[in-house]
Amino acid sequence: MDTRQISLSDTVLPSESSLRNCLAAMQATGFDAAFLVDSESRLIGVVTADAVRDALVNGRDVDASASDLAAEPTAVAGPDDSRARAVDVMRAVGVSQVPVVDDDGKVVGVHASNGMLPTLRRKNWAVIIAGGFGKRLAPVTNNIPKPMVRVAGRPILEHLVLHLAASGVRRIFLSVNYLGHMIEDHFGDGSAFGCSIEYLWDDHDQPLGTGGPLSLLWDSGARPEWPVLVMNGDLVTGFAVGKLLDAHEAGGAMATIAASEYHHEVPFGVLESDNGRLLRVSEKPVHTWPVNSGIYVLNPLLLSRVPMGTMYPITKLFEQCLDRGEPVGVWQMDDPWQDVGKPEELARARGLR
Repeated sequence: MDTRQISLSDTVLPSESSLRNCLAAMQATGFDAAFLVDSESRLIGVVTADAVRDALVNGRDVDASASDLAAEPTAVAGPDDSRARAVDVMRAVGVSQVPVVDDDGKVVGVHASNGMLPTLRRKNWAVIIAGGFGKRLAPVTNNIPKPMVRVAGRPILEHLVLHLAASGVRRIFLSVNYLGHMIEDHFGDGSAFGCSIEYLWDDHDQPLGTGGPLSLLWDSGARPEWPVLVMNGDLVTGFAVGKLLDAHEAGGAMATIAASEYHHEVPFGVLESDNGRLLRVSEKPVHTWPVNSGIYVLNPLLLSRVPMGTMYPITKLFEQCLDRGEPVGVWQMDDPWQDVGKPEELARARGLR
């Protein structure tokens, strides 16, 4: 069953639920388990279809309490765990559902084999720019688009799609060009990844850059009512999607740029002096700067400003905002982030350096 049609309350039940309630929940969701919680939504345990079946075979009344059948789940996930990690855990331990439990023990979501049920379904759309030619990664990208290069067992783009869907962003547009059919063949309509996916096709002879594809979204007639999350398709990151969207809304900016920290270590001892006299020696100092992470949130109005059919860096949008006196926010991203655009960066993302 499509998890987009199921709410969290369909599979997370109160502690006083009966066997009948559990069976009804499993039938409604197509899942093989239900989770029991106390009055504060704290996890009590999981009731599996096998446990209910055994109880009924042994003469238990169908309206009897199911609480004594609740067992400790084989695995649980945390709110910050990626969708990809949850899928790998489910496969490893042989279960179809994993509850998402916060620091207070409350169930705030459920990972299922065919999607995720978050407590919050965000109305924001996402656009992933995945049409680059990946020339700097050749020969790796000679026969595969850069976003489909594998890291940690699956394509980079799949990590991003799963992460967005798990964070409540369920309508995703993929901007494709070079070998885009491989991306479309892999993701289809997105239903297998817990979301809806639509495609924005660049002209092969006229690539549109990091911002130009947004004109295709606007030209298609799609009119988002909420801020749009835009990101590059060659990023390895599990950034806090909700925190970024919330920060953009709270900041009142036309656009918000997610910033990552770039560290550079000077490989020598740096001498500080005054009038030819040594003051101090700083041995291999490290300097840090905030850098553009390739992740943005845009007011929908900005989409109409992107010119059609031309190469257009997304940073021009921000320059235009500044020229107009419109605020552009910067959100500091604390999560791991890796831009996979060069062979050495790909090697680091794969843990080879």
